[in-house]
Amino acid sequence: MLFNSLDFAIFLPIVFLLYWFVTNKNLKLQNFLIVVASYVFYGWWDWRFLSLIIFSTLVDYSIGVRLSTEENQLKRKILLWTSIGVNLGFLGFFKYYNFFLDNFISAFSLFGLEINANSLNIILPVGISFYTFQTLSYTIDVYKRKLEPTKDIVAFSAFVSFFPQLVAGPIERATNLLPQFYKKRSFNSENAVRGIKQIIWGLFKKIVVADSCAQYANDIFNNYQEYNSLTLILGALYFSFQIYCDFSGYSDIAIGTSRLFGFNLMKNFAFPYFSRDISEFWRRWHISLSTWFRDYLYIPLGGSRGGTSRKIRNTIIIFVVSGFWHGANWTFIVWGALNAIYFLPLLLTHKNRTHTSSIIAANKLFPNIKELLSVSLTFTLTLFAWIFFRANSIYQAFKFIRGIFTSDFEIERIKLERFSFEIIPLILILIITEWIFRKEDFPFDSNKKSFLGMTFLIILIIVFGSYSEMQSFIYFQF
Repeated sequence: MLFNSLDFAIFLPIVFLLYWFVTNKNLKLQNFLIVVASYVFYGWWDWRFLSLIIFSTLVDYSIGVRLSTEENQLKRKILLWTSIGVNLGFLGFFKYYNFFLDNFISAFSLFGLEINANSLNIILPVGISFYTFQTLSYTIDVYKRKLEPTKDIVAFSAFVSFFPQLVAGPIERATNLLPQFYKKRSFNSENAVRGIKQIIWGLFKKIVVADSCAQYANDIFNNYQEYNSLTLILGALYFSFQIYCDFSGYSDIAIGTSRLFGFNLMKNFAFPYFSRDISEFWRRWHISLSTWFRDYLYIPLGGSRGGTSRKIRNTIIIFVVSGFWHGANWTFIVWGALNAIYFLPLLLTHKNRTHTSSIIAANKLFPNIKELLSVSLTFTLTLFAWIFFRANSIYQAFKFIRGIFTSDFEIERIKLERFSFEIIPLILILIITEWIFRKEDFPFDSNKKSFLGMTFLIILIIVFGSYSEMQSFIYFQF
């Protein structure tokens, strides 16, 4: 079920009314309603894959209960690796089976050996990368004794399948979200209003900006041979805002929807395109994933402790694995490696934590020249990396980049009717709004006079929203 669909517009009020007016006096009943609603929400796409969520839930719940009584360290490790094996086994099969098979066959063909093996027609379950990491965080934290294992199967099922963030995050930590299912929740009108405002902001980013950019980004990337360099740059620019507004828009809707039900999810985006270096960008982009890899992979590998070679190794691993998490294609691996190359100079010169506690132009209306140049350079590097992320193959990415530097750079060759420049003002509205509210969690969050701003956004959604062909969220495929 898509957040930007009529189905969800009907589904959400029904669940909201049942939650606050029918089950509000019984916490277990509220949690059970969330489980049922979440299964309906996910099953709307394909009921068959609910079995994966249910099986993963039962496995990790059972292992958590067992870890609570097991003191033998060897047996505890076996339980932990059972959870990791089951969860990553499912993820590996559905997401990477054909990738590894095809590359295995190609590798042997280089030596003249022919291997007969057929790829499988595997459907990738929506959101499997997200809820897999979410359940793993529970098992790992219980194993490390950072979290008391739950004996409430309903609360745990609700935690795993919580519908607002089930299919595209934020990837919640068990230490943050699970305890919220134990506490009685009372309706808070102020929090609900914040939730509605954040939902509206998320819909603006998705329906108005992302979906509009997608039409032209897709055309330019799919037909890159036909266009001149300025058009290709425009395509990369459109995709940069498409993926940001699409993914962060989903996160805003998810967090806002959670507020309606009395839950607080972690912040997943913090205006990343205002970052002054790549290190700051990765602290502001897909925060739930980057911090997950930091805590459960980077730090266990040794983090930035040790010699220079270990720092370089760990950095490359974390970025390459992050790229591979996004999909079974070498383009994602190159995208991750490219970001590692961007990041390493900052790490090696000890400048990777320069911008950890301050925002750009914190007490000023405009950035200074140095800040402006830093943001421009960071965005340009990010935009260049997005070309690999968006391209269908490494070959296409290099051909696209070659076209930028070798073809004509003439504005007259851009067909205005095809690459509508009305999108540029919409992107500018987005940038200006985010700049004004860059100190907030999201625009108009704490603004007491936000009625006009929200009304303006609703008008933009109605007038410029893309409704002819309902587009799924990009990260559903990951």
